This record gives sequence, C-alpha cells and structure tokens, in this order.
Amino acid sequence: MGMSRRFVVTVAATALAGAASVGVAQASTTAHTAATTGVKVSSCRPANHTAKITPDASSAGHRHYRVTLTAAPGTESCKLAGSPTGVHFYNHGSLDGVTAKSYGAQGTAVTMSPGHPVHFDIQVPSGTGGAKANEVSFTLRTPGGGIIPGESFADGSLSVDAGTQIGAMQAGA
Repeated sequence: MGMSRRFVVTVAATALAGAASVGVAQASTTAHTAATTGVKVSSCRPANHTAKITPDASSAGHRHYRVTLTAAPGTESCKLAGSPTGVHFYNHGSLDGVTAKSYGAQGTAVTMSPGHPVHFDIQVPSGTGGAKANEVSFTLRTPGGGIIPGESFADGSLSVDAGTQIGAMQAGA
C-alpha cells in the first residue's frame, strides 16, 4: 500500500512539473517564439500588440481620444480596416453603460507592423462631463469586413457619454 501511494505522489509531482513547464513555455515572448521557431505571428492578434489611450485635439463640440496600437517586435505585418467593433468602456473593472457607433470611411486598409503603429479615434460630445473610464475593449476588423479573433484592450484615462463614436483605423501613431 505504501509503494502504491508513493507511486501516485511521484506521478502527481511529475505532472505538476510538466504543467509548470508548459506555463513557462506559453509565457515566452512573441519575438523569442518567432526567432526560435521561424514562425511569424500576426501583429493584429490581441496578444501581439499593445494599445494606449491618449487625449487628442478637440474639435467643435467634441473631445477626442487617440487609441494607438503598437505591434510587438518579431511579429508579422497585418492589414486592418474600419472602426473596431464590440467597443466597451470600463472604469477600474466596472463596465460603463455607454455604447458607441462607428463613423468615417470604413473601407480604407492600413498596415500595422513593428515600428509602424496604427490608431483610431474615440469622439465624445463635450456637452457634459460623461462617465469616467480607464480601459477600452474592442475587436479589430480586417479589410472586407472580417474580424480578428479575440478582444484587444487599451489603457488610459478618458470620459465617454451618449453619442460617443469610434473612428476608422488610420496609419501612424
């Protein structure tokens, strides 16, 4: 009975060590993966880019925020088009009730790659203070109306309100 128990403990310990190794392997950087396997991954996938929200110049009756997406080193370029969909605004993890519509030309494709960021605009009516937010989630679109699987997230302070609109992707930071 003692031998059988030791065998089970040994098997369990081996399985846990194997699982820990898998976790370490999965945590490797995109650049390292590309360098060691020769496989390039798309910079459009949510895990392969970062996004930051910054205030932008106001226009008549609107506040603007720029969401800049930066591709991870070692990723392959990809094409995006139109306004992101499924946009949700959060304040410290709590979902704000504001919904947004897209605006602008939706068919123009832009290319994102390491060293070549892209951005989109969040346009908010400036009539009221709005609801505070510090994170935005969204789904990216491809030319032709397809979507990039998964949700991307951007961090930064902003305020949103009824009438908020999301602009189409544009080249540059």
